[in-house]
Amino acid sequence: MRIDLRIWRQRNTQDQGRLVEYNLDGVSGDMSFLEMLDLLNEQLTERGEDPVAFDSDCREGICGQCGVVINGVPHGGQGVAQPVRTTTCQLHMRSFADGSTITIEPWKAAAFPVLRDLVVDRTALDNVIAAGGYISVNTGAAPDAHAVQVNKKRSDRSFDAATCIGCGACVAACPNGSSMLFTSAKITHLAMLPQGQPERVRRVKSMVAQQDAEGFGGCTNIGECASVCPKGIPLESISQLNRDLIASLFKHDGKDD
Repeated sequence: MRIDLRIWRQRNTQDQGRLVEYNLDGVSGDMSFLEMLDLLNEQLTERGEDPVAFDSDCREGICGQCGVVINGVPHGGQGVAQPVRTTTCQLHMRSFADGSTITIEPWKAAAFPVLRDLVVDRTALDNVIAAGGYISVNTGAAPDAHAVQVNKKRSDRSFDAATCIGCGACVAACPNGSSMLFTSAKITHLAMLPQGQPERVRRVKSMVAQQDAEGFGGCTNIGECASVCPKGIPLESISQLNRDLIASLFKHDGKDD
């Protein structure tokens, strides 16, 4: 296939940035989207031009490192002819027609400064996790899997929320640049389990406060976040966060009874 590309190029955080057009021949439908960018970079390097910088790691839809806005849609899967819930690395070029024009941009949010081209700094998400997305207990030896019984419905909700890979697509899709879906997933997957109860009150207060401190916008329940989430985190997670946050106002930190 022949693909016409419009790619955001930006040397650093201070640079203005602009869309640059490229024509790419020899694209196979079996290539992943990132392999297509690899092909472009090979050609740019051969011509003595700077390759396009973009993030990737596992390329298996697990790590959350890859992530660009494709034709206005984070990860691009919901913007193709046959929509698919996927990460950028698992989107294949067969989803695009020969001769297509594809516009590729980085995540754009106040909390995600562009470092170079399609690479953004997502440290803000790490800071939200560090504020409370953990269980600080001495575990000792691993207990038997059935030692602590958990209600099936609650365990399913916990597992569903825990599939969040922290890619940031929800932030990029939100008109407000909100990270509520991400934060709520991290809070919900611990709130549903017995191990998460001792710090439940402190956790929701700290993580929401850190989210605001990082410059993320407020949630107005538009739902764009859930529509592009590659792991299908539901809006219900945000409802759980709000319930926990309201309940925390009537409890002391560290006490959840």
